[in-house]
Amino acid sequence: MNALAGEKAAKVSSTPGRTRAINFFAMLDGGQRPQLVFADLPGYGYAKISKSISAEWPKFIEPYLADRETLALCVCLVDSNVPAQERDRQLIDYLRSAGRDFAVVATKIDRLSGNERTRNMTALKKGLELDEILPVSAKTGLGINELWTRIEAAGHTA
Repeated sequence: MNALAGEKAAKVSSTPGRTRAINFFAMLDGGQRPQLVFADLPGYGYAKISKSISAEWPKFIEPYLADRETLALCVCLVDSNVPAQERDRQLIDYLRSAGRDFAVVATKIDRLSGNERTRNMTALKKGLELDEILPVSAKTGLGINELWTRIEAAGHTA
């Protein structure tokens, strides 16, 4: 979120799983009106929380993803340093079945050497059954323009 905004819009915790509700962020145009609204949903990945808390998430996440009329694009973040996770595959399958447009973004790509990057991206595509994953680094800015292009294209088709 912060890399897209170009500033610190969202608080970032060093402990995964701190997001426990849907948080909205408005990207303002030059006249200070909302141009885009981003929704940050809790992630299932490496969240260090109890199963009882994460078990509640589908009760509000799934209806949001299925029923939100203005939802133009779902951006699914996966860690480029970690093999494809079953939870990520389940989310992608859910989005496909719900007919939602989505983009999968491999984060922290700057932490990988050229060969590791190629190997990990190939493994993620295979593991998640995808033709395309956008490699992105919030630290170096790599892939941010490409992600914005994808977001803007989705907004024009919505």
